[in-house]
Amino acid sequence: MRQRSLIAITAALAAGALTLTACGSRDEDGGGSSDSGNGGTTVVIGVDAPLTGDLSALGLGIKNSVDLAAKTANKEKFVEGVTFKIEALDDQGQASVGQQNATKLVANKDVLGVVGPLNSSVGESMQKVFDTAKLVEVSPANTNPALTQGVNWQKEKVRPYKSYFRTATTDAIQGPFAAQYVYNDAKKKKVFVIDDKKTYGAGLAATFTEEFKKLGGKIVGTEHINPESKDFSAVATKVKNSGADVVYYGGEYPQAGPLSKQIKDAGAKIPLVGGDGIYSADFIKLAGAAGTGDLATSVGAPVEELPSAKEFVANYKDAGYKEAFEAYGGYSYDSAWAIIEAVKKVVDDNGGKLPDDARAKVVDAMQNVSFDGVTGKVSFDEFGDATNKQLTVYSVKDGNWATVKSGTFTG
Repeated sequence: MRQRSLIAITAALAAGALTLTACGSRDEDGGGSSDSGNGGTTVVIGVDAPLTGDLSALGLGIKNSVDLAAKTANKEKFVEGVTFKIEALDDQGQASVGQQNATKLVANKDVLGVVGPLNSSVGESMQKVFDTAKLVEVSPANTNPALTQGVNWQKEKVRPYKSYFRTATTDAIQGPFAAQYVYNDAKKKKVFVIDDKKTYGAGLAATFTEEFKKLGGKIVGTEHINPESKDFSAVATKVKNSGADVVYYGGEYPQAGPLSKQIKDAGAKIPLVGGDGIYSADFIKLAGAAGTGDLATSVGAPVEELPSAKEFVANYKDAGYKEAFEAYGGYSYDSAWAIIEAVKKVVDDNGGKLPDDARAKVVDAMQNVSFDGVTGKVSFDEFGDATNKQLTVYSVKDGNWATVKSGTFTG
């Protein structure tokens, strides 16, 4: 996670960046092509993320970062005559709620793009709704390969939905990248694999397992946990008795933190390794001292270490958001900015005004969007996947996530 302690440090280094001023709030009636206050058209960017519940730390970081992108575009008058506003909906990490939110966003004619969601299972439930409405969706966090490459992606890649894009790289890369680090760098040869049975967690665990076995590693046990539970003592005992020298967990931090603690309490003093779903300051809080030495992979290079991100970090701080931007802040900003770039292209191509079929035109424009973003070069391949394939391994050290290694997966 882009941990809180680093935000202040990096912001200080980037001092002098302009303080952003807030724009007016959205009209109560949704206000579409109405006057926006500066003689232009209002374009709404939808946001779907878990804004309450266990995963809200990540969700609020997504929402705030999209808000910052909209404010920046307005301040710069990036699209002449267009004012950007956001409509943020809470999916609570639930696929059924996400689908309802997708329907609600489609119904607002001013929404020309949506950033989100966090969870791959939620993304899966929203894709058809958006695609039918020709409304572009850009996720900063979905990593399950099937969302862009089809359910049989390992044998034949087929893009299911033209309107779906993402700025995060996929578990087809993240799982194997982690396996290579665990086997080659950390020198761990016996792993116990656990997942939460959800789209993201199970998919990530599967791609890790395949690569780890290919490298010569041994899977000494597998287990599925109930994500609604917080008592993992039974599986912790199985881990202890398996002789594993590392645990790989496919899932998210609300379960991973207690799981790590209970595995250590059971007597297995071995690291827990997970993906970007556990890369949060909240994992460290939940795991306590037991989390020291645990590892996580996350998409991209560390935002705090990218020269391109210094202005974002400083501006985020200056904007006064109460919550940290967390793991997906930079990717959320870039997702929103990709929508803004696509809207600009559509407006420019239509003589400075939005065409009647703006949504479909924005979907088409998104395929060719390319710019230097917070997270590096932002563009999309033929499947709607990010062309940036970089990943980073982090370790819990002195109560924070510390960068261990950045790179790309080599198959």
